Amino acid sequence: MIYKLLPATEWDDARAAGHLAGTAVDRQDGFIHLSAADQVVETARRHFAGATGLTLLTVDPARLGDRLRWEPSRGGQLFPHLYGPLPLAAVVAAEALPADVSADAAVAALLG
Repeated sequence: MIYKLLPATEWDDARAAGHLAGTAVDRQDGFIHLSAADQVVETARRHFAGATGLTLLTVDPARLGDRLRWEPSRGGQLFPHLYGPLPLAAVVAAEALPADVSADAAVAALLG
């Protein structure tokens, strides 16, 4: 599985639209940023420190086809990037993160 961390309001918008077109940063970069299980806690720490009202999506990469590419990013690590909208059918779970703990700690707790 791969993961997408985003504000809950953007997840609400995606459900209403029937797909996730990406966050503002995703649209700016031309692809949807995703993380592998061993990357998502650091993503939360770096990009969502102090943020509340977040949702963690668990995404089945097999449902994304050839629009999913693993490309070098932070420190040369390969990250999953989705070129095109994220279909709701690829999201196998959506977990709201508790507001009373840091995003990285909440993600770590969810992933066990």
